[in-house]
Amino acid sequence: MNGDERIARAELLYERGVFGGEAEALDSADGLLDAVEADLCLARGRVVHARFLESRDRGRPVEDDLELELFERAAGLFRRLGDIRGEGEAVFWAGTYHQVVRDDSEAALPLFGLAHDLAARSGDRLTLSYALRHLAFADHMEGRLEEARERFEESTRLRRELDFLPGVAANLIALAYLAGQQERREQAAGLLAEAEELAARTESHGVLRWAAECRRELDLA
Repeated sequence: MNGDERIARAELLYERGVFGGEAEALDSADGLLDAVEADLCLARGRVVHARFLESRDRGRPVEDDLELELFERAAGLFRRLGDIRGEGEAVFWAGTYHQVVRDDSEAALPLFGLAHDLAARSGDRLTLSYALRHLAFADHMEGRLEEARERFEESTRLRRELDFLPGVAANLIALAYLAGQQERREQAAGLLAEAEELAARTESHGVLRWAAECRRELDLA
């Protein structure tokens, strides 16, 4: 059932509650509307996050506390609905806010861990791949390079299974940074070449910019 269908169903339940005297119909309407609101909060929160990334790329990052409020609201609603898949996705994005916007790994890591567990339980391989990717970033920042590599590789495996090629390319760039840091320059160059090919094929121009930046930083002409 999509959002429009849920709203239409909630309107019918309202009529049954008011005109038919079926008070229990209102509880069902609340659940339907909670699901709509949860989806909307999650989607709007991601848009706010994208705006932060765009402003950061221009060198003038603009934070918006609404982003975290939206993700936390979505997580709470999904939890109340018993939707562990939706909760896992919302919790992941709350963690991303702390890690990416606030540069606060201490606050982010427990959320990534919870998102990983919820995604695994619900079979949500995409969110699982995101949680692994961001846990890998934290490992990389703390100097745990092998742990970071293993998590990036597992995230990449999941993304290949899902045919999420822009996400595969993004992970290959992260793996190239690791390879370069460990003086495995030939491997880094191969990873970057595949990332660029996938990004070009899927018209992922932002990922192509990340690859170009990685080439410059690793001095891989």
